[in-house]
Amino acid sequence: MESLRNTLEKVTQENKQATKLRRYIVVEVVYQNSGKIAPLDEIIKLKEKYCFRVLLDESNSVGVLGSSGRGLTGHCTISADKIHIITVAMGHALATEGGFCTGNARVIDHQRLSSSGYVFSASLPPYLASAAIKAIDIVEEKLELLVKLRQNIAMLTKGLSDIKGLEVNDPLSPIIFLTLKKSTGSSKGDLQLLEDIADDRSTLDKCKLPVGIRLFVSAAHSESDLVKASKSLKRAAASLFPVHD
Repeated sequence: MESLRNTLEKVTQENKQATKLRRYIVVEVVYQNSGKIAPLDEIIKLKEKYCFRVLLDESNSVGVLGSSGRGLTGHCTISADKIHIITVAMGHALATEGGFCTGNARVIDHQRLSSSGYVFSASLPPYLASAAIKAIDIVEEKLELLVKLRQNIAMLTKGLSDIKGLEVNDPLSPIIFLTLKKSTGSSKGDLQLLEDIADDRSTLDKCKLPVGIRLFVSAAHSESDLVKASKSLKRAAASLFPVHD
């Protein structure tokens, strides 16, 4: 947040016409490459102070966060009116394809006016749109799935809390990200060590990202699934970390 504050301060000072421009803070609600949940209350304070707008990417949080699965605003009990645009890719909790974008009436009217060509040339097939509507209905009607999901997240997080040489991220996040407590001294060495534990790596971005092992938790996981996962990771970590301690 300190880095964001400095960036907003710099942008505002360098552009005297800044208050008349459409300026956005674009936020990934649950970060794909760290599993952390964005601190929306602090972001709202900064956007109001520097007259920015907020665009939330709720792809990893819709159907997960909040008492009814509506995402970060529900999780933080902040009015959605304070957010100008919310975008969601529907290939996560909604288990279909495509996405949607929503916001206040002015934003939606502008989108309808300026993107009609794209909407008609790249619209969803009816069966995918129907699948998305059904998924939203299920999230709204079966709140026990959200309860089960949070129980699963808590169970796996607790099971991995004492894993040797690794530490767990935000205990409320559906993306559980394991990072090294002690670096080997280089990103290459860290990555190799983690690959030895789980033969998996992320090459999604060219920017420097936190190196770790990413796990995704769903409401469909059974207790035995989560116990087995934590035990397997613990066993792998215990066999490798004595070499690096």
